[in-house]
Amino acid sequence: MAGSENGRRVVLRATGLTKDLPLGKVVVHAVRGVDLEIFENEMVGIVGPSGSGKSTLLGLIGGLDSPTTGRIEIDGVDITNMSEGRLTEVRNQKIGFVFQFFNLVPTLTALENVMLPVQFAQKPQFDAEKRARELLNLLGLSDRLKHRPMELSGGQQQRVAIARALANNPALLLADEPTGNLDSEASAVVVEALRSAWRETGTTVILVTHDPELAGQMGRVLHLVDGQIVDQDAENQVAEKDTAKDAGQ
Repeated sequence: MAGSENGRRVVLRATGLTKDLPLGKVVVHAVRGVDLEIFENEMVGIVGPSGSGKSTLLGLIGGLDSPTTGRIEIDGVDITNMSEGRLTEVRNQKIGFVFQFFNLVPTLTALENVMLPVQFAQKPQFDAEKRARELLNLLGLSDRLKHRPMELSGGQQQRVAIARALANNPALLLADEPTGNLDSEASAVVVEALRSAWRETGTTVILVTHDPELAGQMGRVLHLVDGQIVDQDAENQVAEKDTAKDAGQ
């Protein structure tokens, strides 16, 4: 069962996390001794320059790679030494991924792309088509359900990818440079889509970016330098969420 602090459930706990990458005769210490707790309903930005270890850290958190040392718990489940089969199940149930390149299936419509995670779930908690329609409506794509990726703009494709990541109501949504392939106007729409998803679904969001301005739109910002968290900034997300809900009434 996930731990808690001051009544808040811990969705991610990383302890003593390291990742060493061999590069020829040299070993690169991409992640160095990261200790991290992220709670339910948080929206966290991880910011740092290129080569600081951001994407490597996100890959470890999401179970896409294994740490050299340390421990990772997702929603109370220790994934550190988990078999690949079991890890695939946990990723499908508890983690949603959004990448810089949208990774949509080109032959499927927006609706069909979002339905996929529910269809692959061993014990689906949703009707796949109903859930996909709800999420695409939430993200402003109700008129694009039958469009294939090549018929959508970059920003629209990324919003489809966000909807797909949310399909199984994951405890954790991981976004790796989600606006890195978009212009400023599309980027603003995608960030607002992430914030809408956070407000409406309660999913914890971790966004990795090299852009301090984008990271600053998150509720808490972690600064990563040379594989280590060196600083963090925080604000009252609960107040922000309540204010947003009041404004919508």
